[in-house]
Amino acid sequence: MKAAAETLDQLDKKDTARFVVDLIHRLIMHHGLWFAEASHQVGHDKARTLLFEVLTRSCGIQMKRLAATLGFELEDGIPLPLLELDEGALHELRDGIAKNWLVNDGIWFQALEFSRDMHVAKRVNDACWAKFSPVEAESVRRFLGLGERPGLAGLKRALEFRLYSCINTQSVVFEDDGSLVLRMQDCRVQSARKRKGLDDYPCKSGGLTEYTTFAETIDPRIRTECIGCPPDAHPEDWFCAWRFTMAAEGADVGR
Repeated sequence: MKAAAETLDQLDKKDTARFVVDLIHRLIMHHGLWFAEASHQVGHDKARTLLFEVLTRSCGIQMKRLAATLGFELEDGIPLPLLELDEGALHELRDGIAKNWLVNDGIWFQALEFSRDMHVAKRVNDACWAKFSPVEAESVRRFLGLGERPGLAGLKRALEFRLYSCINTQSVVFEDDGSLVLRMQDCRVQSARKRKGLDDYPCKSGGLTEYTTFAETIDPRIRTECIGCPPDAHPEDWFCAWRFTMAAEGADVGR
């Protein structure tokens, strides 16, 4: 759908609204590209620190501007309309945003798979997880106030606040030997493939990157072991499982 106007002021109301949505997309893209280039120039760890400094300042300014324009109030920086939603609607919004994230992830994968091949799509997917998983871990760590080295107890809490925790069914439990084990009992992606009669998606390479970098960002002393993940065989009651342990005293755990 194309706008016929020659200038912004000639847009009708509907096209102006479409333009606003397009501007939001451009804002998100520019934010992401700044982070990507900062990572390239100063390193991912430093860029991640800067990311949250920028986010704090920028989000506060943007929320105030949106509140003034759209006529809603803020409470501790949170839009009041969100706080006024009943709990069920707020949970539905939370889970809907997480599902949108997964849909976007899948569409990107398919775009590369269909335009190139599965190998390229998996390579890009794994590279994205290497950058995104530490950012998500840092976001969760700050949200929960976990501190710098919260150990396996901190990781257990953090794993319950990932995007996946909104859309998948998982268990995160301590074993008798003191290790922490996550089992993904229902995976939205794998379950959809199963319903279609398809083999499991071989996600082990991405999972190794995803869980290792997430755990090490929460606490650099934590080590990650894959118990099983497709294409590995797995029992009916989980799709993938991961074991987390603390590195031995004196081991090199530099961040």
